Amino acid sequence: MLCPSCKSNDNKVIDSRVTEGGSAIRRRRVCQGCNRRFTTKERVEEEVRLTVIKANGQRVPYNRENVVNGVARACTKLDIGEEQVLELVDRVEEDIFAHHDREVKTEQIGQYVGAHLRKLNPVAYVRFMSVHRKFATVDAFIEEISDVREREAHDIPAQQSLFEG
Repeated sequence: MLCPSCKSNDNKVIDSRVTEGGSAIRRRRVCQGCNRRFTTKERVEEEVRLTVIKANGQRVPYNRENVVNGVARACTKLDIGEEQVLELVDRVEEDIFAHHDREVKTEQIGQYVGAHLRKLNPVAYVRFMSVHRKFATVDAFIEEISDVREREAHDIPAQQSLFEG
């Protein structure tokens, strides 16, 4: 591992901890050349051999960055941080790899993203789905917003009665 300051590869691990629910190891290191401390993360490298089938039938290798970019665009100017976006994409990937071995359609990826975005932020969800579903009319857009409003109303737990003991 190269030191970010002096680019030396002579460093020593001084602390290791399991993070991200056991899927990564965080290591604190100290450079033997310049004494700078820095952190690295280690993950299991999974060679992704998943093919994405686009709407036009074209087949391309799965690319996590495409999902990250789509989610980030939907979350623009909302109170959603980069860490939340990456956690959401991690959950989407868990869904993808749990249900698909070799191929997945972009439509299915969009459904996974939509399901997780709906829980995170309804505005981000509507933004994402407007692109994913390619709404052709304003009525289709309004229908989706109405559906989101209706589901939100049902997701709010009933208020306890003021006089219940």
